Amino acid sequence: MSLLRNSLPTRASASTILIRLLVGLIVFVPEGLQKGIFPDILGAGRFARIGIPFAGAMAPFVGLVEITCGALIVFGLFTRLATLPFIIVMIVAILSTKIPMWLGHDLWIFHTPLLARYDFWSMAHEARLDFAMLLVLIYLLIEGAGRWLLDAMIARGK
Repeated sequence: MSLLRNSLPTRASASTILIRLLVGLIVFVPEGLQKGIFPDILGAGRFARIGIPFAGAMAPFVGLVEITCGALIVFGLFTRLATLPFIIVMIVAILSTKIPMWLGHDLWIFHTPLLARYDFWSMAHEARLDFAMLLVLIYLLIEGAGRWLLDAMIARGK
């Protein structure tokens, strides 16, 4: 319980809600839903093509984590803790799809996506959202969710 209570206080301004809405409503909740709605394209089928082990189980699990943690971030509830799975997701996304693209060949178990060209610039183009999301998540991990959130009410004992 101490870990949870220590993760609640925040110095971030109330406008951090805009970042939380971006992370939760614009990126992760819709991505989690689409893993279930379009499993062949964005769920288990995509995971299998990339080379992620146990794709049939991992895709729905990741989708559920994206929906759950995305909603927690939107509402500002346990925001710092909810960012941790997303940081892992973003690192895996970069390692599994972007680094092989830069190298121009498969990396470990991960397969290179089909593109017209493979070089640093194609990777930089394709990875811009991944890198931006990783930095935004690190910001939320450091600063917390801001003042308009459930975490602040819990931290104040209301």
